[in-house]
Amino acid sequence: MENKLKIMIVDDEADFIESLRVRLEEESYHVVIAQDKAQAQDLAQSEKPDAVVLGTIMPRGDAFLLHQWLRETPELSDVPMLVIDAPTEKQVLRGWRKDEGLRMDASDYLAKPVEAQAVIPIIEKMMDTTTERIKVLVVDDHAIVRDGIRTLLELQKDIDVVGEAVDGKDALEKTQALSPDVVLMDIVMPEMDGLEATRKIRKQYDNTKVLMLSQYDDEDNISASKKAGAAAFVPKKDASTMLISAIRSSN
Repeated sequence: MENKLKIMIVDDEADFIESLRVRLEEESYHVVIAQDKAQAQDLAQSEKPDAVVLGTIMPRGDAFLLHQWLRETPELSDVPMLVIDAPTEKQVLRGWRKDEGLRMDASDYLAKPVEAQAVIPIIEKMMDTTTERIKVLVVDDHAIVRDGIRTLLELQKDIDVVGEAVDGKDALEKTQALSPDVVLMDIVMPEMDGLEATRKIRKQYDNTKVLMLSQYDDEDNISASKKAGAAAFVPKKDASTMLISAIRSSN
């Protein structure tokens, strides 16, 4: 059966637009394209898209202003939106500012480079209003790290941060109380380290997965995490690009 859903791509990079357009049309989506804010506003009003892929446009800040306009326009305010930010190394010049990110109301968030093939299941999922939220417990002994992770995860419509823990012992207590689907676990912590806490959680709570999130990404720690029962290991330096997909894959 032909898929008549309409996707609007907003981006100013020709290669990205073309690769995504081709892949979406292969899935029988109808695609409309805008390369700046004004064009996107005109198209959104005339075409009434079923979903928006909001990529990078210049000048910096226009993507956020378009996002705000969509959310404030009554007939478009509920349209699912996938934000695709600039690559990490270009975010200072082309990406979303921190204050904009904190006010983002999008169904999902990614950062380039993004394979067009990877966008398809995200679009399908974000248009499914019955999607069950993944409950996540964040465990780290540094408040600034926990705050950063929470900020990143709370941008995702399918992820719910149910709590935070400051060490392994606290993680065990919070896991029992909150029944998270996924625990993000640091390794080096006081009271009880992340490896011991992971072993105990995996032994006691079959339905809870543990993802190790650490700055110590050497082979010994990766191997020890796997032996302890962690479903995956994410280096903290790569959290912005790897963490969300790791959470979804583990659930």
